[in-house]
Amino acid sequence: MTEAILLVGGKGTRLRPLTVHTPKPMVRAAGVPFLTHQLARARAAGVDHIVLATSYLAEVFEPYFGDGSALGLHIEYVTEDEPLGTGGAIRNVASRLHSAPDDPVLIFNGDILTGLDIRALVATHESTNADVSLHLTKVTDPRAYGLVPTDPSGRVLAFLEKPQTPEEIVTDQINAGAYVFRRSLIDTIPAGRPVSVERETFPGLLAAGAHLQGMVDSTYWLDLGTPAAFVRGSADLVLGRAPSPAVPGRCGDRLVLPTARVAADAKLTGGTVVGEGAFVAEGARVFGSTILPGAVIEPGAVITDSLIGTRARVGERSVLTGTVIGDGAVVGADNELREGARVWCDARIPAGAVRFSSDQ
Repeated sequence: MTEAILLVGGKGTRLRPLTVHTPKPMVRAAGVPFLTHQLARARAAGVDHIVLATSYLAEVFEPYFGDGSALGLHIEYVTEDEPLGTGGAIRNVASRLHSAPDDPVLIFNGDILTGLDIRALVATHESTNADVSLHLTKVTDPRAYGLVPTDPSGRVLAFLEKPQTPEEIVTDQINAGAYVFRRSLIDTIPAGRPVSVERETFPGLLAAGAHLQGMVDSTYWLDLGTPAAFVRGSADLVLGRAPSPAVPGRCGDRLVLPTARVAADAKLTGGTVVGEGAFVAEGARVFGSTILPGAVIEPGAVITDSLIGTRARVGERSVLTGTVIGDGAVVGADNELREGARVWCDARIPAGAVRFSSDQ
């Protein structure tokens, strides 16, 4: 296996305001754009040619990654004029692939952080002579996902939409967002229109008698579609719970990037990242959070499970839990923001304006 397609065209709507100025795969996780972790893991598994299927803010990818040589890869970029969905995006980049008709092509969704054994998925694909092989993972509560039941040999039996009743939960296996396609099958996806690989391509192949193989790999897996999940994923990369050769430093409680400044008595724990040029002042406490480049955390602020955007500022003694502060926003002193709060880019919150407790 030498080729892969990475689907990185989504708008990242659920992650806004993180994705107002930055496409989701380029939001920093553990100090580098999340896409860097996926590229590095693909390279470690033997992939050397990757095609990025881009759409939203497509112009930011190539200036950062170039031809991929810095990562030991050859990267090409294909931009959709109109969003084509997962299947349509795969078909749209087919002309850039070099593989022979029966060769395996690896396909990743650009918002999944996983410890998947990529080589094992390819080996399963080849040993079972499958047309398409899918990474499946088991979840405790599968109601939010499409279910993928398999027979004892791992052959996929059906693709079931999100179950609505307990009786519809026939398996705890879900589609984990990584696939191996037989190269020739990519050309059977309709060109030039939106296609969902999950809702149209896979069920259609199954109905036509194709061999779809599932491989259950229940190592680390996280969909980074929400701010809370993205913050957790970054922390897990820093802590070493999620594997990546691209973390720019040792795994541990904290990751402080070059040119960042942290006061001697500031406390950083729980997989916290402080980006380049950011400043964490004296007495501040930051747990399990991401401080993006150029952000300022003023004295005595307490930040937990949150993401502070590029060049944003959090005022003295403000307490943030489970919140997202957009690029360039300012949270004045003595504010309290709780789970789910999102402060938009360049917004200004005056001192003491938002609280969940008395000001005394």
